[in-house]
Amino acid sequence: MAAQQQASPLGLLLPLAVMFAIFYFMLIRPQQMQQKKRNQMLASLRKGNHVVTVGGIFGEIVDIKEDALMLKIADNVTIRVTKGAVGSVLGKEPKPAKQGE
Repeated sequence: MAAQQQASPLGLLLPLAVMFAIFYFMLIRPQQMQQKKRNQMLASLRKGNHVVTVGGIFGEIVDIKEDALMLKIADNVTIRVTKGAVGSVLGKEPKPAKQGE
């Protein structure tokens, strides 16, 4: 008869530990870094910044409240959006249009 070998606890836990490490370095850590960068961007919003919302609206920040922004999107047109709606900051001055556009 063949003797049965008993699996060691280390042999059972090692693959789980390796899988967790892979998930951490491939999924969890990059997402945490991206969220930290986004929070810093939202915290640095100032009046006069030109931004693009996640909905694709371009505007200039004219007023900042606790969790909301007033964006000037055209002459005499101002909208109120949450800070979380800002997708990216274009800078202080609008970028000039390219020739032919």
